[in-house]
Amino acid sequence: MLIFVDTGAFLALYRKRDQYYRQAADTWAKLEPPFITSSHITAELATLLARQVGWVEAVDRVTDVYASPHIAVIGSDREDELEALRWMRKYAGQRVSFTDCVSFALMRRHRIRRAFTFDRHFRLAGYEVIGLK
Repeated sequence: MLIFVDTGAFLALYRKRDQYYRQAADTWAKLEPPFITSSHITAELATLLARQVGWVEAVDRVTDVYASPHIAVIGSDREDELEALRWMRKYAGQRVSFTDCVSFALMRRHRIRRAFTFDRHFRLAGYEVIGLK
């Protein structure tokens, strides 16, 4: 069964000082591929890591994601992004990001029910969350 990997899970895995590092490492060790993420997630990951640990390490970590035989990185199309805007409108009071909403649209399209994340918004949207207690 596919597991969608969110930005927060990658960040926690790549930063030992992250508040969720231990939880992320323990969870990741127990999960079995295949994994899927999106180009929106890798873009967000590259930007956040660059600010936190530097550009070279950010490029290395995101390159690792793309190089992994166990992680598929998929893109969104116009319909996914229009659906994401509908999700944003639905959860406007919760301030759910566009990236999260694109993730929801992609998960729906690919029939993915589980996400490795530390973001409560995935649970709010009706997905099974792995990682967040």
